[in-house]
Amino acid sequence: MAETRIETVYEADGSCDGTGGGCGEYEESLNCLMVVAGRDHRALLANLLAEIDLYPGQERVLGALGDHGPQSQNALARIVGVDVSTMTKTLQRLERSGFVSRSPCPANRRISMVEITPAGRALLPEVDRVMAELQHRMTRGLTAEQVEELSSLLKVVKGNLCRETYPPGGQVAGAPVVAGGTIPATARIEPARTGAA
Repeated sequence: MAETRIETVYEADGSCDGTGGGCGEYEESLNCLMVVAGRDHRALLANLLAEIDLYPGQERVLGALGDHGPQSQNALARIVGVDVSTMTKTLQRLERSGFVSRSPCPANRRISMVEITPAGRALLPEVDRVMAELQHRMTRGLTAEQVEELSSLLKVVKGNLCRETYPPGGQVAGAPVVAGGTIPATARIEPARTGAA
């Protein structure tokens, strides 16, 4: 397999431009900054989780099982906020690693119940350490008050995006109404088309 090399650009002031935003004249726009920060956050998370033999997303599954106890595969997908097929792949890896176990539900054998194993539970303090290190690294240079303000502002942005993506009643311009009037969190929503086709 060919090795992929990512070129990192460091500015004269020591700041890092990573692989660039790819946003052209919009490099400093909030949209571009959010995309690039999200991409780089995931890359750093992947690097830190690799130290404890996990992939991004697996830490959320282990955390959810640690917090909520055994769950059906579907309930776990809802808690974590992923579709069932993604959850299935994640659980297969975690099960192969010995961090979770799956068994049929006694009340309905068609339902798969997922439980954290002792090895998975023993890994939770390491997951906490990784998440603390991730937060430390991504907020380097910010005061505690700035971190709190950033968190507060991102909650507002997240809420705005959630309301726009999954509005009450499930109506999104150009999207079909889903039975029950809501759009599942895993639904793919196409943007409304404007103008002549």
